[in-house]
Amino acid sequence: MTILLAPMEGLLDFVLRDILTRAGGIDRCVSEFIRITDQLLPERVFTRIVPELHTGGRTLAGVPVRAQLLGSDPVCLAENAARLATLGPAGIDLNFGCPAKVVNRHGGGAALLEEPDTIAAIVAAVRRAVPAHLPVSAKMRLGFNDDSKAIDCAQAIADNGADELVVHARTKAQAYRPPAYWERIADIRAAVSIPVVANGEIWTVDDARRCRQASGCEMLMLGRGAVADPGLALAICGGAVAGLTWVALLPLVAQFWELVCSRLDAHSRAGRLKQWLNFLRRRYPEAERAFQALRTVNQPAAITVWLAGALAEQGLEAGVGFEPPVAVAQARGAGQGLLAH
Repeated sequence: MTILLAPMEGLLDFVLRDILTRAGGIDRCVSEFIRITDQLLPERVFTRIVPELHTGGRTLAGVPVRAQLLGSDPVCLAENAARLATLGPAGIDLNFGCPAKVVNRHGGGAALLEEPDTIAAIVAAVRRAVPAHLPVSAKMRLGFNDDSKAIDCAQAIADNGADELVVHARTKAQAYRPPAYWERIADIRAAVSIPVVANGEIWTVDDARRCRQASGCEMLMLGRGAVADPGLALAICGGAVAGLTWVALLPLVAQFWELVCSRLDAHSRAGRLKQWLNFLRRRYPEAERAFQALRTVNQPAAITVWLAGALAEQGLEAGVGFEPPVAVAQARGAGQGLLAH
């Protein structure tokens, strides 16, 4: 069983990739997309979105990261893929599934599922442009408005040099509404000769079991399910029947906050933590209480105080640098009330 972590724009960035791969069970990640339009991007753009390029194409936990490109121009994509390849990613992934309107309006992402010939040209161009040893993979949905071209698109990807295909088992029109149509992935598997990865609506170990049965895939990609339950990948692999407890997860939440505070702009820090807590409360009652306690708090120092108190309540210690003395001193008064929660 191989577990991949999905690319999710605005959610699964390098910070959360780092933390979720520390939880265990994830074998590989795909970055959020790097948009390619009509120019050759400078190296700093690639490394800003995929800073793992500075660490051998791996997260700090050692999990490889494939960098994902999104665009519709085969020549421009190939040129950028060639530059990206020099930076040492664990592979290059191509996005044929993004449902965002602004992306589709410009002919990228899921909009390309209406054009199997363009998909074929993109995959072939990128495959020619990068070294033979570097894996090229792709992620697609079942289609745009319907799944009538699913097999054609999958074959366009497989027949033009891709090494692997991830299939999100819904069309663009179906967005993220349940259910996911895993059985259609089995049809695609039967039509191509490359490994196929199943993705979509895997929230629990039972979901993973049913997805494997319906799709026939031994490789799964987790997205929102892993964000809501960071122990899900390990549980699917049999490493932890019940997944992570809140006590085991809380230090990871603290480490996430440390990274957010050290790597992201001050105005976005509180929102990022609340965004993750909003997902975690699907799985953890304690995350619901944390979300409610911090819902109206936007001062990073006050959040740091609250998290330090939450750790202390569980008999846990904050990590090195988690409580900057100046910030904590300034926030003690404002944050004291939060500790009661």
